[in-house]
Amino acid sequence: MFRLGLTCYWPLGTVILALCESAAGSQLSPEKSGVWGPGLRAEVVLPARYFYIQAVDTEGKRFTVSPGENAFQVKITAPEEQFTRVGVQILDRKDGSFIVRYRMYASYKNLRIEIQAQGVHVAKSPYSLKGPVYHENCDCPQEDGNVWLEEMSCPPSILQIQRDLAHFPTVDPDKIAKEIPQRFGQRQSLCHYTIKDNKVYIKTHGEHVGFRIFMDAILLSLTRKVKMPDVEFFVNLGDWPLEKKKSSQDIHPIFSWCGSNDSKDIVMPTYDLTDSVLETMGRVSLDMMSVQANTGPPWEEKNATAIWRGRDSRKERLELVKMSRKYPEIIDAAFTNFFFFKHDESLYGPIVKHISFFDFFKYKYQINIDGTVAAYRLPYLLAGSSVVLKQDSIYYEHFYNELQPWKHYLPFKSDLSDLLEKLQWAKDHDEEAKNIAKAGQEFARNNLMGDHIFCYYFKLFQEYAKLQVTEPKVRDGMEKVEQPDDDLFPCSCHRKKVKEEL
Repeated sequence: MFRLGLTCYWPLGTVILALCESAAGSQLSPEKSGVWGPGLRAEVVLPARYFYIQAVDTEGKRFTVSPGENAFQVKITAPEEQFTRVGVQILDRKDGSFIVRYRMYASYKNLRIEIQAQGVHVAKSPYSLKGPVYHENCDCPQEDGNVWLEEMSCPPSILQIQRDLAHFPTVDPDKIAKEIPQRFGQRQSLCHYTIKDNKVYIKTHGEHVGFRIFMDAILLSLTRKVKMPDVEFFVNLGDWPLEKKKSSQDIHPIFSWCGSNDSKDIVMPTYDLTDSVLETMGRVSLDMMSVQANTGPPWEEKNATAIWRGRDSRKERLELVKMSRKYPEIIDAAFTNFFFFKHDESLYGPIVKHISFFDFFKYKYQINIDGTVAAYRLPYLLAGSSVVLKQDSIYYEHFYNELQPWKHYLPFKSDLSDLLEKLQWAKDHDEEAKNIAKAGQEFARNNLMGDHIFCYYFKLFQEYAKLQVTEPKVRDGMEKVEQPDDDLFPCSCHRKKVKEEL
């Protein structure tokens, strides 16, 4: 997976200081504290922009505990404007660092970010973003995709994309436009997309196509930011990957939110993670930044019980609840809904109330067990401060192949036969379990933030487009997916203006 180095980059002259640690009670130094991140660059357009603050004391030592949730104050203004329509949140990660996130509701010529502590500017504050600085709904794509990749600090290549596309040396848009609907269109829910001249067109197949909203949204968001390659592809809206490895027919490229060891689908970030990125500081409450500010008590104060909640979407989940009944002091597992095994509700019920996701992190051990496919909660569990015990599985999300067992999580067998043994190991090796939790957290912070998700999508479509041997077309029956028109503060795109003057 790719790393932007956001958690280890420091302004010149403070690299060595970052290796030192400050104890609680030390005096905060505004001048020596660090500020960095993509939200300090005008060209990085995200639904919610963000940057980091690292507290450092007067001796140049990095805080490893919170200096107080109100230690820093952030003010964001547009100097040339009477009003600045920006929502700002400072999230205390409780480890001496903070995420500052802000969502712009209008675009501005320039932006000024002031960060203060004790009435003194922090690091190189104030920061001036020389604009134009565009908000999420501004339709002003960077014409050169490679320039955009560089501006976003995207990686030159992504291994999972290379693995997935290796099954398809070439792609014939004319051929797949005919054959994929014939093979899958009647029984599955599919979206047939064409992106042409940076406009998105769609035709749906199947009855249950409501989940197209997530794919529509990310494609429209991408085309507002960067000129997408002309590309034609099919998205599987169902849970299970479609293209089997042992298929007797010619295999076809199908994009899915989940992959498996016995299929050849091309994997994208899940709809859940995608939606949380697009709606951060909007209508979702669970996203990768919110989790980092709600990781529960310190490790030593967490409940030493393993926790799990969910619905009855797999037999192993029934087994887990059964195990919890037998060993309640070791595992706290219960169902919040019965759907698949309603006839067993009397055996494994009663259902319990949902708890806040953030309350999971009151517990040291998080059990991640498959649902219908991979359990899409894993990114958020990793971002917490508990150790994840992950079931061995044939299913995977776009980042799983970069995770390492015993480094980022504790593995247990798919039939749960060694789960108790692994939990006992964690209890007997508390410091090692704590370090695995920390490594998993660092992985999530460095690989699963909003900019990483945008990079993944664009690189995927860029590489896939190169495989096409005929021109993508807007096919009969396709409709244009329109950009949202409910923006209260439309922007003026400087790139389009320059073109018109020419």
